[in-house]
Amino acid sequence: MSKLLESYDMNGTQLANRVLMAPMTRSRARDTVPDASTALYYRQRAGAGLIVTEGSQISVEGTGYLFTPGIHTPEQIKGWQAVTKGVHEEGGKIFIQIWHVGRISHVSLQKDGAVPISSVAVPAKGYSCYGYDEQGQPGPVPVSTPRAMTKEDIERVTSDFVTAAKNSMEAGFDGIEIHAANGYLFEQFISASCNTRTDEYGGSTMNRLRFVLDAVDAMSKAIGSCRVGIRLAPYGRLHGMHSFDDEENTWLLLAEKLSERNLAYVHLSDQESLCNIDPTVAAIPKDFVRKFRNAYQGTLVVAGSLTQETAEELVKSGVADLAGFGRPFISNPDLVERFRNNWPLTPFDHATFYGGGDEGYIDYSGYEQTAERALQEN
Repeated sequence: MSKLLESYDMNGTQLANRVLMAPMTRSRARDTVPDASTALYYRQRAGAGLIVTEGSQISVEGTGYLFTPGIHTPEQIKGWQAVTKGVHEEGGKIFIQIWHVGRISHVSLQKDGAVPISSVAVPAKGYSCYGYDEQGQPGPVPVSTPRAMTKEDIERVTSDFVTAAKNSMEAGFDGIEIHAANGYLFEQFISASCNTRTDEYGGSTMNRLRFVLDAVDAMSKAIGSCRVGIRLAPYGRLHGMHSFDDEENTWLLLAEKLSERNLAYVHLSDQESLCNIDPTVAAIPKDFVRKFRNAYQGTLVVAGSLTQETAEELVKSGVADLAGFGRPFISNPDLVERFRNNWPLTPFDHATFYGGGDEGYIDYSGYEQTAERALQEN
């Protein structure tokens, strides 16, 4: 019997299997509101033990990309309600990933052209986001230089995260995943390569962890810790994150602190799959996940270029409790059934990952539908 396909109790949330659909930006929310296609997209993939949605900004200020959904207006909440209803009708479970991009933004995306915010007033040089150029046309634009957050800013953003968590419950989600990876706002505080503050939010390891831990506590108090997950990318190098002296200690101390908080899960993203695309991106060292596992006693998710075989080994060995899959779910909405029956996978088309309409979004068929159509054509 495949352990990957066994049911799992995730701190009170019952999952049909140990396969997690990882969050993936698809850039199809034209007015930042999930629509009927969004609802169908997630409903088609409800066979996953747990779906984690694409990142959804907690505020206008938290936006770094056009056409990504939010969770801060009544219209957005209503749009997400259709999504959760569809997934639940199929027997699935779904968390929403909530994020604030911090300095990975552009003035064209900010209210009244304000500058983005971050731990310090240093831009992520050489990186771009997706906003409006000087002619008002949508497309890649260099990230703007941010301003350093004040203590009042930190308190306000924490409050925005709490509101987003409450909105997520109103939208019918089973829980939330805090995006603290990929060089976005929380990692801009966690990483000593970025955070050079000299106040209580910078300097020592605990000071650099203060913002994210305080936010986790505030959201846990608002909706219950068992409904709160968090995504991390230890040793990640996206969006201007670099190595720093106590890197391993930082992540392991965070693991210990999160272990005390009775969360739904911690989700580790291994960026190994990006190494061939961007040579500045680093993979998690081979022995690190086991060290993290020893420090964090709750449900642990590992994602990053997994195959069915490597995922099976991860959960059988006890290194991870759940295995996250991203791109395979795009072109294989019935991925779990394909694993169960040893059916081949449909390759994905990178050209349709971001933006556009329904092509490459909701037009992928399950294996049985594809096989039946092939028989009819013959």
